[in-house]
Amino acid sequence: MKTKTNCLLIAFAVLLVSCGEKSTQSTAEVSVSEASPALSAVLAASPAGEAAAIAVIRSTAKPGDEITISGQIMGNAKPFVDGRAAFILGDPEVLTPCNENPGDDCETPWDVCCDSPEDKKRGTATIQIVDADGRVLKESVESVGGLEKLAKVTVSGKVAEGSSADLLIVNATAIRTAGQ
Repeated sequence: MKTKTNCLLIAFAVLLVSCGEKSTQSTAEVSVSEASPALSAVLAASPAGEAAAIAVIRSTAKPGDEITISGQIMGNAKPFVDGRAAFILGDPEVLTPCNENPGDDCETPWDVCCDSPEDKKRGTATIQIVDADGRVLKESVESVGGLEKLAKVTVSGKVAEGSSADLLIVNATAIRTAGQ
């Protein structure tokens, strides 16, 4: 029950951040070797199988299912959870970063503020890295191993307790950025 509550709280906190808020977090690249052993293991592992689109998988995935999805880190002004190993992965088949809209000079294109709330809900998943007890790691993943806003990412993992067709939460076992 505690894991379910933690997952829902993290996902809710990430989704509450308003459109247009500027990130104050440092964007200096952090090497995987500087991360905790648990985070390093997930970033070093290779995703398994063919990646599916988030919008497709979220309607059928159930807690405990092993899945592989791909997308871009986007869907909110702050797609990374401060101080936690969690972020929002957006489905580029549903969501469009503002910088891909002609004439859009948005300073936070990863917030996909031009997309509807319904599309944001349908096209996002919360990705988290948990410890052996199922608790989200207490370290930021922004700028670690190429995890940056708008980075293309493939994730394998288990659908977390508390996930539903309305809120897809994945406990990652492997994360790979397009540049790796």
